[in-house]
Amino acid sequence: MKEERYFYVPEADKLTELPHDEAQHAIRVLRLKEGDTIYLMDGKGTFYKAEVTMVSSKHCAYNIMETMPQQCPWQGRLHIAMAPTKMMERTEWMAEKATEIGVDEFSFLECQFSERRNMRTDRIDKIVVAATKQSRKAWKPVVNDLQSFRSFIEQPREGLKFICHCYDEIERKDLFETLKSLESLESLESFGSLKTTKVPTPVPVPVNVPVNITVLVGPEGDFSIDEVKLAMEHGYISTSLGSQRLRTETAALSAVMIMQLANKL
Repeated sequence: MKEERYFYVPEADKLTELPHDEAQHAIRVLRLKEGDTIYLMDGKGTFYKAEVTMVSSKHCAYNIMETMPQQCPWQGRLHIAMAPTKMMERTEWMAEKATEIGVDEFSFLECQFSERRNMRTDRIDKIVVAATKQSRKAWKPVVNDLQSFRSFIEQPREGLKFICHCYDEIERKDLFETLKSLESLESLESFGSLKTTKVPTPVPVPVNVPVNITVLVGPEGDFSIDEVKLAMEHGYISTSLGSQRLRTETAALSAVMIMQLANKL
């Protein structure tokens, strides 16, 4: 049985040939030829079965034979925001693995105790594209540019918002236990972050509406206490990822896994 070959092609249904990088991989590495079957992913929820119609030294044309809309395996939009690590390899590792597990958006924060204050998000995006293809995800995560902590916090966001930190003097909820406890529309309303329609019955109603979740993870030195307080003033819930101290990239990946696990309960 031939292995299915997937290519990332934004706007695949409006084009007739693979983008340059994907075409070079198809031609030089996979050595595709006319008549071969390939699969395209637009990163927005649709796969396409296509046939290679022309191959040259720089171009690989295709014709779409079947459109295959996909269903996202999780509800809502999962967004992880973290301070990039001093060694970019660790941030890149996190982005790759989080994409494989399943997340919708990456943001990167410049914080008071940040070890890195610049980064190439275009390189992160390429790693995310590769991980999206490797794990056969129909949705490619959005990769946002580095921005200041305050700028990020002050942007309006729908859904539940959490900031993970290690300050014992600030009351924290356990992130997993908090997400796991969202068993009814009434419990969602208690957080004051979602607008839901009240149900005229005292019986808890199972949640069947998408819940957008944003989780913030700080640098190795943690967020400053003023940053935590600022986030809380803007509606972020103070949380922890458990009793163990984690490296930044490990904490971010743990947060993604917690969001996915809670989403499936």
